[in-house]
Amino acid sequence: MTVDAINAKILKCLQQNARSSNAEIGRQVGISSPAVSERIKKMEDLGIIEGYKTIVSPFEIGYQLKAIITLRAFMGKLKPFLEKVKTFDEVINCYRITGDENIVMEVVLKNQKHLETFIDQLISYGESKTQIVLSRVVKQKEVIPMK
Repeated sequence: MTVDAINAKILKCLQQNARSSNAEIGRQVGISSPAVSERIKKMEDLGIIEGYKTIVSPFEIGYQLKAIITLRAFMGKLKPFLEKVKTFDEVINCYRITGDENIVMEVVLKNQKHLETFIDQLISYGESKTQIVLSRVVKQKEVIPMK
């Protein structure tokens, strides 16, 4: 299935507000609510739509620090780390990257002591560098541009 113009419009509507009703999307796109429902179901089945989520503000629920941590894995420690990182509740995003470091993580932490404890867990996997996030310049985007 290709993403035709109507599906692109549906995806754009869902990216703007995933809680929009099929009727509302249908009005914006120019098709019936059942047709919207059928198209969404097909896109879900094909993996074009991977899921829906709620974005929670970490600061409003007690996390006072956000940090970007890079890791240069020790020889033979990258694969074990790739499994271990999935168990860290603090990690909200993690990417394997090119360059001097192997990994970049976005983490949320309750305070400096929590940061210290978290970094201590990384020591056996490699050399880490930590930058504390001061503010967000661009709001988190989960939007794929639709032509």
